[in-house]
Amino acid sequence: MTAATTTVRAACPQDCPDTCAMLVNVDENGRAVNVAGDPDHPYTNGGLCVKVNNYLDRVYDPGRVLFPLRRTGPKGSGRFERITWEAAVAEIAEKFTAIAAEHGPEAIMPVSYLGTQGILNGLNVGDPFFAKLGATVAERTYCDSGSCTAYAMTIGDTAGVDPESLVHSKFILVWACNIMSTNLHLWPYIAKARKNGAKVVVVDPIRSRTAAAADQHIAIRPGTDGALALSMAHVIIAEGLTDQDYIDRYTVGFPEFAERVARYTPEWAETETGVPAETIRTLAREYATAQPSVIRIGVAVERHAGGGQTVRALSCLPGLVGAWRKPGGGILQLPLWAFPVNWGAFMHPEMLTPGTRVINQYTLGAALAGDLPEGPPLKALMVYNSNPVVTTPDQDRLIEGLKREDLFTVVSEQFMTDTADYADIVLPATTQLEQSDIMFSWGHLYITYNHQAIEALGEAVPNTELFRRLAAAMGYDDPVFQRTDEEMIAEAFDWSHPNMEGITVESLKEKGWQRLTVPGPDEYAPHAEGNFPTPSGKAEFVSAAAAGGNFVVPLFRQGSNDHQPGQPVDPLPHYIAPRESAATNPELAARYPLNLLTPKSHAFLNSSFGNHDFHRQVASEHSLVIHPDDAASRGIEEGAPVRVFNDRGTFTVVATVQDTVPRGVVVSPMGGWRKNSKASATLATVNPTVFGDLGNAPTFSDTLVDVEIA
Repeated sequence: MTAATTTVRAACPQDCPDTCAMLVNVDENGRAVNVAGDPDHPYTNGGLCVKVNNYLDRVYDPGRVLFPLRRTGPKGSGRFERITWEAAVAEIAEKFTAIAAEHGPEAIMPVSYLGTQGILNGLNVGDPFFAKLGATVAERTYCDSGSCTAYAMTIGDTAGVDPESLVHSKFILVWACNIMSTNLHLWPYIAKARKNGAKVVVVDPIRSRTAAAADQHIAIRPGTDGALALSMAHVIIAEGLTDQDYIDRYTVGFPEFAERVARYTPEWAETETGVPAETIRTLAREYATAQPSVIRIGVAVERHAGGGQTVRALSCLPGLVGAWRKPGGGILQLPLWAFPVNWGAFMHPEMLTPGTRVINQYTLGAALAGDLPEGPPLKALMVYNSNPVVTTPDQDRLIEGLKREDLFTVVSEQFMTDTADYADIVLPATTQLEQSDIMFSWGHLYITYNHQAIEALGEAVPNTELFRRLAAAMGYDDPVFQRTDEEMIAEAFDWSHPNMEGITVESLKEKGWQRLTVPGPDEYAPHAEGNFPTPSGKAEFVSAAAAGGNFVVPLFRQGSNDHQPGQPVDPLPHYIAPRESAATNPELAARYPLNLLTPKSHAFLNSSFGNHDFHRQVASEHSLVIHPDDAASRGIEEGAPVRVFNDRGTFTVVATVQDTVPRGVVVSPMGGWRKNSKASATLATVNPTVFGDLGNAPTFSDTLVDVEIA
């Protein structure tokens, strides 16, 4: 770094549990010349992952969208002309106003998720605007919604285990989480625990990078995780491996739970999971007796028919064995629950019109085709922080809907994504280096401040400014639409909360990051004496919250509590088998005998970075891993183009023949762009739109296909 170079403290914006603290070096011309992990941050530890190591290539990519654009060719042609911001927002306001007048405001729908994760510019940035407009509420349950519902029903909205406390764990059970690709900065804590004698076991159908590095890999049959978890509980109770004192003091519903799991023997579980009964017994014994033990669950655990009840069962296990008594013991889901984020100041649910229609974004293809709940047809979409053509199932119908000439579509983006190609108006969005923000984390206990490092390129604007401009064009003058970014940062947290003691906006600006004011990793054991945020204050084997029926956490649906799913929920954990399997649907399995898994990519973050050559090469995009036996029976050789298909659709990829997947399972990581696919389709075309049992979770892993040479 030269004397003329300044260092700016920033934060990685990606939808990732690591939320890395970054240092950006900016030269005398105002150009960023280097981005690195902050070596002083205890969790980032100076390193960034392959996704953002070369973040400057994204910022300065010549393919950036830097000016507003209006479509000039057919939808999907990618033909646009440059227009002014004034013209763009005026056209959007005119169209939205006309559509609302003719069809009602519910004919307009936002489509968004976590293309950036900042509190200001992330999940809820557009919520007040669309609430004021009266637009259809978008339910956004892409990941962890079902897990959050199940987790809250069992142990409440608790941060659980501090990931840094894993250095004290004696048994680490990694369940449906490829840490080395999706939670990289957690691994050093696991590695340190191993040096101290901890055993690391990975439960995953795939021999992932993480599974290969573990002490033991249990290759479970896809979608049967609940059977394994419940049979572990069976063994623990049947063999007297429980911590009865902890159960008596700090849990409720144990007798009922014990009666329920009596049916879930290891022999029964072997037939469901493919895991030998003796392996299950050994796993349960080691988990119960090596204390403190911890379970790290990934988002993939919810992605099948019974994902919610699986998380319920897994959340019960630490209470059975008293794992919560010491630092490093319990379950690690989302530490975000420890952050006193002032979500209401960003959602403003009081602005919603009571009874406003709710549409889940998984069903966007069906909605655009006219298969809607009550209300008008969709006539306008506003897409931001999202690339639904790649990330949403029912891809073929979704694209047909986006082609409709009577559909007005606005996309705010950094690049011309597959979705942006179908827009009528494209608006330029800033990258993290060009905007200010403040970050919570769903993977550790640090708040991070993101200073704007460089001036915005071209005419790109942050999402906050985008919605200020749209609100002004619509004539909305409510104070919420007048807030500056600085004022929004001041509202980001409940600064009076005990977890924020000693933390202020000013201290964060200066230091870049601060740990929540909670006990350190060597002492953090929040449930050593119960104190669970549940109705009973205890871990609930029998859930009191289940009486209210199935629900989606309002954070995932713009703060709305209207039109909740509401189906009855068994208050006790139980097993729900996959919908698409030889056991539950033999006729379907006879036609489509292979279970398709679509895990997160090593080099993409959902579809972000899917347009960069380096990331595409690392990600092996548009590939399919298939077991040698399954390949041989189909005449498929390494590198051959293959067609993956079922009744819902088809896509073409290149075969990778490996025994890292079991027979009967094929794997194609998600995130590759449709425009880069030889057959102009991606795996989203074969995924189901049916929800899991809780929280309207996706069932991406509950997908049967067949494969043939293309």
